[in-house]
Amino acid sequence: KLLIKGGNQLSGKITCSGAKNAALPMIASTILSDEKVTLKNLPYLQDITTMFELLGSMGADILLDEDMNFTIQSNNLKDIEARYELVKTMRASILVLGPLLAKYGKARIALPGGCAIGSRPVNYHLDSLRQMGAEIVLKNGYIEASAKNLKGADIRFDGVTVTGTENLMMAATLAEGKTTLLNVAKEPEIADLADMLNSMGAKIDGAGSDKITIQG
Repeated sequence: KLLIKGGNQLSGKITCSGAKNAALPMIASTILSDEKVTLKNLPYLQDITTMFELLGSMGADILLDEDMNFTIQSNNLKDIEARYELVKTMRASILVLGPLLAKYGKARIALPGGCAIGSRPVNYHLDSLRQMGAEIVLKNGYIEASAKNLKGADIRFDGVTVTGTENLMMAATLAEGKTTLLNVAKEPEIADLADMLNSMGAKIDGAGSDKITIQG
């Protein structure tokens, strides 16, 4: 328990780092870019380290400067697998599925685990990617996905999913044609990711509402 005695005047300044829930999909989205991406003011948390370790294991180049800015180059990955040892510690590893599939046409992602916040199945991600033309099988504890070309589609999620919304939004940026996502999550990190993707050249409207459109 915490015991707090009030009545004292508070003063001073603190520095707020960026939000983890915004940073994780942003790191994953660097897979979509052909160029270097720099992220500043990232929170110093284990999940952030794990996401960098995951991209690094695939072949991404990650540099940290003296101002704690991270520069990531993920345009020439040698491996498209998210291994169970990493995925089991952080469910957000599933966020690399959409970008890998869109950019490289294939992905092999361990089924996520290691989360105590109840059951959050990834079937929303998989069903939606299938609607865009992906072939997906579950094999030996892994999601094995492939797609020659993802196609834009009108997708309504059966349930609201934050990471599902982010995954499909990222995949749709490189898909052929227009994608409309309905019944999407509205969290602030959705809008943050859309802002970053748009600054990278994507065309996304409606993030933060229950309908998002992406022009591939």
